[in-house]
Amino acid sequence: MSAEVELLELSQKLLHAIDKGDWATYVSLCDESITCFEPEALGHLVTGMPFHKFYFDLPASATKPAKQSSIASPHVRVMGDSAVVTYIRLVQKLDGNGAPLSVAAMETRIWQKASSGWKHVHFHRTPC
Repeated sequence: MSAEVELLELSQKLLHAIDKGDWATYVSLCDESITCFEPEALGHLVTGMPFHKFYFDLPASATKPAKQSSIASPHVRVMGDSAVVTYIRLVQKLDGNGAPLSVAAMETRIWQKASSGWKHVHFHRTPC
């Protein structure tokens, strides 16, 4: 399997873990010092896992409705032991009235090759 295919599969696995609230899988894919810029961080650089764990720990309710993420228009660039994966993330979920709703975000994910395999080390997410 090429590195490009492996990285796309890992990125989809990561999104599935986020959608399902699977903290164990998320931790297995991410470096403990992961950094990010995302809307929830309000323009600040976030470092480490505790910020993300808060969202995984929310009770299963209206705050964590069922959802499904798909990767559209992906591009992978491998540079030695690092890689940049960019794509549009399409999220299907239900709105407050139970009607289907799709939203999109532009995501960039940085992966670094470690002895144990690829680790997710940084991401940037911007709503479309």
